[in-house]
Amino acid sequence: MHSLAGWLTSPTELCFETAEFDWLYVSRPKLLYINRSYWPDSEATGQLLTDLCEDLADEFDVTVLVGLPNHVADGMEPPRPGTSTHNGVTIRRVRHTQFGKHSFWGRILNLVSFTLAAFWTSLWLPVRPDVVITETDPFFLPLLGRFLKWRYKCRFVAYLQDIYPDIAVAVGKVREGWITWFLRRQLVGAYQQADKVIVLSSDMRNLCQRNGVDAQRLTIIPNWIDTNTIYPRGEVNQFRQQENIDDYFVVMYSGNMGVGHLLEPILDAADQLQNRAEILFVLIGEGQQKTHLQQRAERLGLKNVRFLPYQPREFLSESLSGADCHLVSVRPEVVECLMPSKLYGVLAAGVPSIVLAPADCELSTVVETNAAGIVCATDNPDDISKRIAAAIKKMCDDGEFRQKAGRSARQLAVALYDRRIVTKQHAELLRGLMSGEV
Repeated sequence: MHSLAGWLTSPTELCFETAEFDWLYVSRPKLLYINRSYWPDSEATGQLLTDLCEDLADEFDVTVLVGLPNHVADGMEPPRPGTSTHNGVTIRRVRHTQFGKHSFWGRILNLVSFTLAAFWTSLWLPVRPDVVITETDPFFLPLLGRFLKWRYKCRFVAYLQDIYPDIAVAVGKVREGWITWFLRRQLVGAYQQADKVIVLSSDMRNLCQRNGVDAQRLTIIPNWIDTNTIYPRGEVNQFRQQENIDDYFVVMYSGNMGVGHLLEPILDAADQLQNRAEILFVLIGEGQQKTHLQQRAERLGLKNVRFLPYQPREFLSESLSGADCHLVSVRPEVVECLMPSKLYGVLAAGVPSIVLAPADCELSTVVETNAAGIVCATDNPDDISKRIAAAIKKMCDDGEFRQKAGRSARQLAVALYDRRIVTKQHAELLRGLMSGEV
């Protein structure tokens, strides 16, 4: 004598009531995310994936298959391989090589060893996932996602933080040839078998379509920032006090110093502004270009440039707000392959941006259309450093313009790029996939 009490919000959730007792059976959809970087890694992709999975854990059973972090906060013990739980997310962490990023073959071995470890572990999952979502650290992972869709008869989403091999070709790491042709064909084949392909910008969507991905498979969902955590600080800024830079006009670059970012012209602009003693350039982060940039700054005798390591995430609001303006850059060759996630933190901090990017790309359009800064278009690279220097002077000398741009930046972050808004878009897409609506 059982009576059906009613359906819960998900079609897989059913509530039964019996004469003897009441009981609730809840079978939540099971998600498996695969990416090398995850908490407590300080790299941006790992931090973003951590936010996403923890937000989704309110509605879904979320498991992440991840690797070992490249950077952890000072004083924090690096995690070991194994299974654990953090903030409602099950973490299955695999062992792989961790050669330094300065070794090309070491990086390749890191990518391959993680992919193989993730493949082996994914064969023996204790519970069949309803949806497998692969990111692109490393870029082989969509191929694994395609295989797991077949093995587990589940949905598959390719979530692209960058697009390979196009980005490697664009920065000169590899040449176009039969290897890149074969790899692109395999990856596009995986995207074509995905139920959805998530990209970060219209530029990335356009490249995927030219490579042969059907438009109906592509969905744009941008990266995000937690505007409750990152927000404009008051007059007293701990970061500025800690670094003893209160008396300077601080021009900041904060984030990855990888080969996809246009950074050398920043040093040339600093060289041109050495006569402005009040202007200080602060470059925060790590990456393949950092050592070269430090050496070049030393050769140029730049006393107005400081290099700092990644700041702890809990201190990010202070460090981002510690700038008077931020530099956000991307090489023109890679603008269709990625979208710099640092933009959203800068917007949330209420600090204006100086963007180094092609004039017609989404990065430039977002900042210029919303009056959140100045775009130094890189379409003509010959005088880019002069335009950067002129933009910095404008920011420094025109306080009213700077304050208006900062307010516009903050409003934009809250309206469009807040963590709760964007991770909800992911949840809606996943619900639609499982219900057959998308």
